[in-house]
Amino acid sequence: MKTLRPAAVLSALALLTAAGLGTAGCSRSAPAPSAEDLPGAARPADGEFSVMTFNLDRYALSAPEGLDDAAPAAPPPGADAIVRAIRQASPDVLAVQGMGPPDAWDDFRFRLRQAGLEYRFEEYLSRDDDQELRLAVLSRHPIVSRSPRIRDRYTIGPGQFPVLRGFIELDIEPDPGYRFRLFVAHLKSKRFHEYGQAEMRRNEARLLANHIRASLQENPGLNLLVAGDFSDEPGSRALREVLFYQGKPVLFDLRPADPDGDAWTRRTDADRHLRTSFLLVNNGMLNEVLPDKTRILQTPGLRNATAHRPLIATFAAREQGPESAPDLSERRPVEYPEYD
Repeated sequence: MKTLRPAAVLSALALLTAAGLGTAGCSRSAPAPSAEDLPGAARPADGEFSVMTFNLDRYALSAPEGLDDAAPAAPPPGADAIVRAIRQASPDVLAVQGMGPPDAWDDFRFRLRQAGLEYRFEEYLSRDDDQELRLAVLSRHPIVSRSPRIRDRYTIGPGQFPVLRGFIELDIEPDPGYRFRLFVAHLKSKRFHEYGQAEMRRNEARLLANHIRASLQENPGLNLLVAGDFSDEPGSRALREVLFYQGKPVLFDLRPADPDGDAWTRRTDADRHLRTSFLLVNNGMLNEVLPDKTRILQTPGLRNATAHRPLIATFAAREQGPESAPDLSERRPVEYPEYD
């Protein structure tokens, strides 16, 4: 499959729009989804905001086999279903993993606009190498500071390695009186590596944890959210690096679930169901979590579009005291170890 140039991509999309063949079945003027469009999805009310994390499973453009480079770009087969799922929830902040190169990013944003989803603020993390799986964020609310983490490295034996996809670090302001810091991560996969994929993933998690702790040491009152795909399950060493420090919890797992109570986020080729994507908050932001509006999204057609399910959490956009923090004890999965 051939990857197409951004100019060819946007030209093809413009022609489709002019011909009335808009993507995802929507026109540029499509209205934002109403509550009636969102079965089982409680939307944020005034004074609230939502954050979704979604692994798009290699969102890249290509030309059909046998056609030349001038052929119209083809999105991933599941692009329409992915856009429908995002439109169903219409998150205020969207954190994605598995995004392709810049032409794919342009296509993805175009299709969201066609579906009536407008995001004024964005971050697209691109390293200097040809890493094809990238991180990105779209936000309706202002991004007031950015600290892209693309230079982190670690050592295993004689080898030195970069954090493959880097980390996004942003401060977002949903309300003039409320800000939060968002970290987005996509850790090393379980694909074989001679230096040990589990050890590589743990080292990436350790570097992420260092950034988190530095943020909280600098500002103990910070509201902090970590979103992304850790490529590992609850109880793994990689997760424990981020969740705990010196035997005490630093972050709390919101553990969204679908209407059936299932919390899995990834389906393997062998049809195993795993929980590898997470929404984690610190003590400060836990006070603003609205658990009844924090869930895993289910939407028709998504199963055939990606092996991953999107997670969404909703928060009050104002500082609240610890008496407002939800009790997460019933949400803690049985596979979690005790805090130690």
